[in-house]
Amino acid sequence: MFTIFNEKTKKSIKVWLPDESHIEKSCLEQAYNLSNLPFVHKWVCLMPDTHTGMGMPIGGIIAAKGAIIPNAVGVDIGCGMAFVGTDIKVAEIKDIKTGSGTLIQGMIGEILRNIPTGFNKHKQPQKSKVLDLARNTMEKYRPNPELCKHIDLGFYQVGSLGGGNHFIELQEDDEGYLGIMVHSGSRNFGKQVCDYFNDVARKLNHKWPEEIPHNWRLSALPTDSKEGQQYINWMTLALDFAAENRDKMLAETENIVRKWMDKYTSISYTIGNEDVGRVNCHHNYAALEHHYGKDVWVHRKGATRAGAGERAVIPGAMGSYSYVVEGLGNEESFCSSSHGAGRVYSRKGAMAEFSKDEVIQDLEELGVVLGKHNKRDVAEESRFAYKNIDEVMGSQKDLVKPLKKLKTIGVVKG
Repeated sequence: MFTIFNEKTKKSIKVWLPDESHIEKSCLEQAYNLSNLPFVHKWVCLMPDTHTGMGMPIGGIIAAKGAIIPNAVGVDIGCGMAFVGTDIKVAEIKDIKTGSGTLIQGMIGEILRNIPTGFNKHKQPQKSKVLDLARNTMEKYRPNPELCKHIDLGFYQVGSLGGGNHFIELQEDDEGYLGIMVHSGSRNFGKQVCDYFNDVARKLNHKWPEEIPHNWRLSALPTDSKEGQQYINWMTLALDFAAENRDKMLAETENIVRKWMDKYTSISYTIGNEDVGRVNCHHNYAALEHHYGKDVWVHRKGATRAGAGERAVIPGAMGSYSYVVEGLGNEESFCSSSHGAGRVYSRKGAMAEFSKDEVIQDLEELGVVLGKHNKRDVAEESRFAYKNIDEVMGSQKDLVKPLKKLKTIGVVKG
């Protein structure tokens, strides 16, 4: 970790990378903007997966006194990870043949058929305890009628994957056991919340004591204002929706694994073994926490909470490795870590650099089963479009301790 403090910063920037040459110029400019916000507590943090975002760097963290920034949480509120392990030995099942190819191919195919991906959603409303509760407490949400319809629409989206870098993976851990990992968030619901309140914050920007330049894309809401409280209500709902969304996809994937295991093997097995337990964590959110003597709103945009003893998941890229980790509670990072490997190429840049056929061939050579309806944009998610996850982990040894290392054996993408 090193620190940046110069004529462009009001608060210092702590960076979990070897040196400044590892940071994009545009990402650094965004960090400078963060350091000049009037309500930043102590310093700005950049994780080792940091890269340019929309206003706030991905892999960026700030603790804010009395303010919350919708765009520093982002459009995919509650995007995050879920994981469950098993005691199924991959070596014992990977060569089993079925009418749909190998056992892993059969599982991946059924996951792709059963869980909507990309812009698709369920044809019928799904059960949702989170949205049922929202309907029963509508007095919290009625001040923003433009958003209320998205509660009803959410019943069709809960339990769906989305697109981009979201995935469902079957993985093999470093002891040879099968694991299930899900990366997804609040779908269109969270985007609507962010866009609505970012617009509110931008329009009210002139009312606050120190106006934030519009081109920073960091317009804030005081947390003691009615608008700030309204955003917190909706953000919290989107976070709960995102966690439930991952839980439902994890449960569906578990059921599919059971179905294929029971049909094609006589192996006795357990899903949800207690070596690391079940993990479900966010990496796009803001939370009220106590750091350095103050209650502050910690914004983690593409960053994971890593309090002492807390379990989290840090994914790499498809065909690469992912980690289940335990937080070390490092206060300098506001008890945070990276959320993944971090992009080297933008989506457009990856499409220009890598071809669809190259990426598919790479996965085939690695023995990775790919489930994807439309493969035209698969190059966006080439493993070479991301930083090396092991290098990222090496830069944050003071933030997390690895518990499991997992490699992709099958992946479903939007």
